[in-house]
Amino acid sequence: MLMNLQVRDFAIVEKIDVEFASGMTVLTGETGAGKSILIDALGLVLGERGSAALVRDGAKRAEFSAEFKISNLPLAMTWLNENALDLDSDCLLRRVINADGRSRAFINGNAVPLSQLKSIGELLLDIHGQHFHQSLGRRSVQRDLLDHFGGLLEQRGTIASAYSEWISVTDRLKSLLDADADRASRLDLLTFQSHELESLALNDGEVQALGVERKKLLNSGRLTDGLTTALDALMDSDSRNANSLIADARRALNSITAYDPNLEPLLELLESAGIQVSEAAESLRRYEDSIDMDPHRRDWVEERLDAIQVIARKHRVDASELPKLRAQLREELDELSHAEARGKELEKQATALRDAYFAKAEALSRKRAKAAKAFSQAVTEAMAGLGMPGGTFEISLSRLDEKSARPWGIDAVEFLISANPGQQPQPLAKIASGGELSRMSLSIQVIASDGSDIPTMIFDEVDSGVGGGVAEMVGRRLQELGENRQVLCVTHLPQVASLADQHIRVSKVSDGKSTRTGLQMLGYDERIEELARMLGGVEITRTTLDHATEMLAGARQQRAG
Repeated sequence: MLMNLQVRDFAIVEKIDVEFASGMTVLTGETGAGKSILIDALGLVLGERGSAALVRDGAKRAEFSAEFKISNLPLAMTWLNENALDLDSDCLLRRVINADGRSRAFINGNAVPLSQLKSIGELLLDIHGQHFHQSLGRRSVQRDLLDHFGGLLEQRGTIASAYSEWISVTDRLKSLLDADADRASRLDLLTFQSHELESLALNDGEVQALGVERKKLLNSGRLTDGLTTALDALMDSDSRNANSLIADARRALNSITAYDPNLEPLLELLESAGIQVSEAAESLRRYEDSIDMDPHRRDWVEERLDAIQVIARKHRVDASELPKLRAQLREELDELSHAEARGKELEKQATALRDAYFAKAEALSRKRAKAAKAFSQAVTEAMAGLGMPGGTFEISLSRLDEKSARPWGIDAVEFLISANPGQQPQPLAKIASGGELSRMSLSIQVIASDGSDIPTMIFDEVDSGVGGGVAEMVGRRLQELGENRQVLCVTHLPQVASLADQHIRVSKVSDGKSTRTGLQMLGYDERIEELARMLGGVEITRTTLDHATEMLAGARQQRAG
């Protein structure tokens, strides 16, 4: 359940900190006051994309944080635990969007990718937007809603994997058959190229090693001169060298340590320095002995590198990639050499994968048919409760042919509705009445949500297009939903607002220089005033106040009963 939302410097919001209760909460306010801005803020803290344009003018960043109680959400707690992000029974999500467009996300104080914020958000909160009915006409949305209601999304994911494997093998088989026509010429080319690379026998890392050796051979004279100078300075000079100087210092210090024991650690340091000088000189001599001045070796390295570069240019790859190319050509050559046997093997594999896919798809179809019947009945009953008595809702399932099989199965899903008794159910896209479509949308969203474990649902003006007694029915349905989960509803209907357990008014304040959005938790008298405003507009009369009082009292009485 959503406990708290904090927003800073977002659009026209300077600072908002609001506590949410269980049950049904409504947000109301004048048009343009910023009611939907809060929904947008929740969307951002749950992982939706944002931009610098969302940061309030003059601010360095926009900040969003939402606190959830998840003690009764095992899925969310398991997800947090698996990702090492758990923190008792609370979940704190935070999002920061800087004025330069950069964005950061946090879960329980840990920096995370935006994708993780989205993943946990999908387990905590479900937002139903005011334009949901516009997307409701799309077949893909209808299919998702049905599978969500029937608890079939996991099974559909398994089918998608089976489909992917089947299509992958089928495509490989097709490529093999398409290549059969010019297989002979391709085999000749691959044989020549493979033989050329095998003869080169280039090993991983050899190009880099040859480059280092080439540089060493070309500069062997400079290396020798430098080594001689270094060895003279350390030990080989007949006059003064580091080794003799350290020895003199040791003897001088040794002669006076008897007068002050504190000098002994310094003597040890000089002894260590003498040892290190000797070891360095010995290492330099070994390196000097390893320098190869052989001109034949230098010529061989140059010829080897030239041969490698010629073949690399021929294949248009970097020289270091030639060993990988050799393996690829060898694999392709092997496949083409055994094309007939490989083709039969792929054909057998493709058939087995096809049969496995369709077996899974058939099983999904049977479960979809069962879910469609239950979904249709539930939505039809909900329609009657939303002022559409006699209307019916049906889900049409039709079988796709094999060529039209898809990752989501072999069913074409279509929602049909008859708004009035006696009318033949028609596709949703053909419904002309905006009010009917809004009520249908709400019915479907509420019923689909019954199959969900998500504890918090947000409805952003989904009651648009309705009024009067129907509006009260919508409010009652949302109130019923709030008995089992947390419901947040942005509404412009007093009939809906009067039925809420918690009422928040959103207002916009301007001082002539800037505009800000603020929130106010309403008490009983303030709720009456806000309901009166929603009923009567700018001018609030005694009649509208009486009506608002009666409406709120009736809602309380109904809730108590």
